[in-house]
Amino acid sequence: MTTYSVVIADDHTLLRDALAELIRGVGGFDVAAAVGDAPGAVAMAAEHRPDVLLMDIEMPGNEDPGRTVRAVQAASPDTKIMVLTMHDDPRLLQSLLPLGIRGYLHKTATHHSLVAALRDACSQDGLTVSLPPRPKSEPQPAPEPAHHTLSPREVEVVTLVAAGLSNRGAATQLGLTEGTIKRHLRNIFAKLGAVSRVDAVNKAVVAGLIPPPSAAPRRLRPPLG
Repeated sequence: MTTYSVVIADDHTLLRDALAELIRGVGGFDVAAAVGDAPGAVAMAAEHRPDVLLMDIEMPGNEDPGRTVRAVQAASPDTKIMVLTMHDDPRLLQSLLPLGIRGYLHKTATHHSLVAALRDACSQDGLTVSLPPRPKSEPQPAPEPAHHTLSPREVEVVTLVAAGLSNRGAATQLGLTEGTIKRHLRNIFAKLGAVSRVDAVNKAVVAGLIPPPSAAPRRLRPPLG
């Protein structure tokens, strides 16, 4: 059985130790290192080249989470980065999605959700987001203005891609051919400057063209065919 390596970065010692014990106990994972600050996370990523870095947002040296994410990616390009945080501000999530993180989980997530997200990050090109419900009375932040405008049909296509549908599934849903779906995706990639289906979904969310991920865990998976 494949064993995936994980580096944990969190400044709370008790939580860090508990996460390490949990991850080691589920099978299929090995905790290569556990550190308490952002420079340590980058250094351990460079040294161990882990499959996953599980990173807190609020820890010493992490004043700019985006810069830390980019530093880890430069040090270990194949490491999947997952954020585990108490911050539930969608604007923070939207600022990190374009960088290619593979998960954003609130610390109220269950250990089952965490393990499932780790497995998804290691085994496929997907994104898992888990945020607690926000009060309905709380005003939602305005989406960032879009630099490009998608046609109504293109919005439908990228929405179906965000829901995990393959080209064939999207074609069936919209009554179109797979070739037409592929043509729409090429146009979407060009307009958003995207390099993959997940990247297109992330950029469409950040631009406010489609709704952000819901409060429930949501996984974006690559097409099945």
